[in-house]
Amino acid sequence: MLEITVCPNCGSDRIKCVRKSVSGRVRGKRYTVPNVQYYECPVCGEKVYDREAMRKIEAGSPAFKKVTQP
Repeated sequence: MLEITVCPNCGSDRIKCVRKSVSGRVRGKRYTVPNVQYYECPVCGEKVYDREAMRKIEAGSPAFKKVTQP
């Protein structure tokens, strides 16, 4: 896990490591990936995901699902 102490967007030192569900929408379909750990800034709302968090999001997103051929 990354260690971030300053928000890369606004410079606030209030950025915190959180564990929450991440939701999104792909081609009109909503999806949720539970229990993702990332940094979130309470000042500007910036979210910073490390490689592990991105892999978890990609695994749960329909945008990254492999298409099976008949």
